[in-house]
Amino acid sequence: MKRIAMLTAAILIASPVLAQNIATVNGKAITQKSMDQFVELLKGQGATDSPELRKQVKEEMINRQVMVQAAEKEGIAKDANVVTELELARQGILVRALMADYLKKNAISDADLKAEYDKLKKAEEGVMEYRVRHILVEDEKNANDILAKLKNKSDKFEDLAKKNSKDPGSADKGGELDWAPATNYVEPFAEAVKATAKGALADKPVKTQFGWHIIEVEDTRPVEIPSFDKVRPQMEERMRQQTLAKYQQALRDKAKIQ
Repeated sequence: MKRIAMLTAAILIASPVLAQNIATVNGKAITQKSMDQFVELLKGQGATDSPELRKQVKEEMINRQVMVQAAEKEGIAKDANVVTELELARQGILVRALMADYLKKNAISDADLKAEYDKLKKAEEGVMEYRVRHILVEDEKNANDILAKLKNKSDKFEDLAKKNSKDPGSADKGGELDWAPATNYVEPFAEAVKATAKGALADKPVKTQFGWHIIEVEDTRPVEIPSFDKVRPQMEERMRQQTLAKYQQALRDKAKIQ
């Protein structure tokens, strides 16, 4: 009923005098036409027209009319803050309607989506992702000491990570990081990952803003590119947002703003 309540105010504004009434509240008519308009709005949002829905709409419209009349009687409609809120609500409704109308007239086509998918797919071709372990410590000497132990195979990487690493996200997992492309990491961590062979340790500790890292590349694989059907909903939404952003910017560019 929250969605119904949000729409009621706009519907109550227009109630033709000669229309058939579904109810009157203190002599104020609620027309059949206003209910039909309300139901159409709800249907546009996915609701199904039914006797039960119309019953709910009628009750909500009556309740709202009762409350609106009480607010008007108390002079609340003239309160400065209320006037501001009403104007902002009006603006919001107009903006949403404008954007919806623009998207309707400039719909994202299947060809647009497929072209964008092919572009993204091409950009990902040949990109590798890595399964990495790392140990983060505060100083270079400690990092070199840990690296020496690993090279001598006197200690296991996961044991040293659990004991020494300052990274709260991976220490308990033996330094394990999720599969990710190198671009997910800060420099020069990312360069060290790309330069290290699968199953090997990075030649030397790497310093970043977080501290000193001992890095092991456990495995590598090509980035898996999801199918068009799988990513289509996200792509379509992103392209809609990009379309609206360009439209909004175009309107601003044309406007005389002083």
